[in-house]
Amino acid sequence: MASTSSSIVFDDIFTTDAIDKDGKKFDRVSRLYARSKNYDMDLTLDYNIELFPLVNGDSFAMALASSLSRDGGAPTADGEDGEDKDRDVWRPDGKGRRGLEEDYDYVMYGKVYKFDTGSSDIVTAYASFGGLLLSITGSYRHLTNVVLGDPVYVLLRK
Repeated sequence: MASTSSSIVFDDIFTTDAIDKDGKKFDRVSRLYARSKNYDMDLTLDYNIELFPLVNGDSFAMALASSLSRDGGAPTADGEDGEDKDRDVWRPDGKGRRGLEEDYDYVMYGKVYKFDTGSSDIVTAYASFGGLLLSITGSYRHLTNVVLGDPVYVLLRK
């Protein structure tokens, strides 16, 4: 897992088990099902296949982050809140500071909208990225930093 000073709240390497196993519903969007290598987490994710093509058996790194800032938006030495500095981390004209998005191939911004507790220590976190959905299921120990109602970035790379 990531250190506490980082804005990354979860990261692991996943291997796709299936893509669109319930049938394809949209032209440019697929739903992948994957299993993590380190934490035994199950992932279901809707993603744009033109921007991030995957096939069954592909491995990819996925991170969930509260911010794109590399320092996690921590207060600076002069007491300013790091959240103000996050405002220009990413800009479409490329003039903003470089953040976590530089290390990944595919990034989406959304919100954690549901958190289910299952049997014993198994939980599921749900997030929506403008209608593209994510659910991640596994031990609550690995999802302690994922907070209901908080904004979240999902970052993917092969």
